[in-house]
Amino acid sequence: MPELPEVETVRRGLAPVLVGRRVASLDARRPDLRFPFPERFAQRVAGQSIVGLERRAKYLIASLSSGEDLVMHLGMTGRFTIVHGGIADTPGHYAHGTGPDPTHDHVVLNLSDGTKVIYNDPRRFGFMVMMAHRERPQHALFRDLGAEPLGEELTAEYLASKALGRKVNLKAFLMDQHVIAGLGNIYVSEALYQAGLSPDRAAASLANRRGAPTERAIKLVPAIRDVLERAIDAGGSTLRDYRHADGKRGSFQERFGVYDRAGSVCQTPGCGGEIRRAVHSGRATFYCPRCQR
Repeated sequence: MPELPEVETVRRGLAPVLVGRRVASLDARRPDLRFPFPERFAQRVAGQSIVGLERRAKYLIASLSSGEDLVMHLGMTGRFTIVHGGIADTPGHYAHGTGPDPTHDHVVLNLSDGTKVIYNDPRRFGFMVMMAHRERPQHALFRDLGAEPLGEELTAEYLASKALGRKVNLKAFLMDQHVIAGLGNIYVSEALYQAGLSPDRAAASLANRRGAPTERAIKLVPAIRDVLERAIDAGGSTLRDYRHADGKRGSFQERFGVYDRAGSVCQTPGCGGEIRRAVHSGRATFYCPRCQR
């Protein structure tokens, strides 16, 4: 499953192609993905200009000139290919060896300048829905999401307020989308390592008895931001068949401090600890027992 940096990388690759362009037509080649397509899907998108392309958590949101939003989720294997004049144009396309199977090209946006933006999804775990822009904050997909990890809302004070009295461990707490939206398994492990916090430590340790942030919360916020920003700069992490929007492999997996490094020596200078693997809520966690106490 692509995580937040991968989705943000896709957004940055698509934005120069989509934003400011008019959709001449939309071709939906099947009735559904994970969910049925919106009613009158092609008619509602065709003829509209795309006035913005945002990311909220792991959702891509194309704002249309009609006042509606087209919300897209990549699922596990969703990807976009950008084609102009019969060949890949900047910012390019996904590359999976010989390329994605065109039989899984389920949605095609035909832009007014001749560019095609093709959504390919072999497993069809992705989805596309539409809603009025003004209704988005209260829509079921968005109303309960927590703070954006790269937004101004994520502060030590915010974390403390959410953590006060919580008995779950830090790993589960940070994975809770009601607390932080879009922060996934890989980057939780990396952020906890960078902040020097054990994934087994109680979430309540981020707040003192008065509800004010502890030193742990103060350290954790910049660690989350730094890990995500470095991952975005590196083009995300390529796991299994993921590729980002310019067709290149993400490279952040080559810079992991702990993730998928069980049995390796900790990279912190002078530590010498051995990275361990544990399971929290059914998800693999990697950590250094010496650095993360």
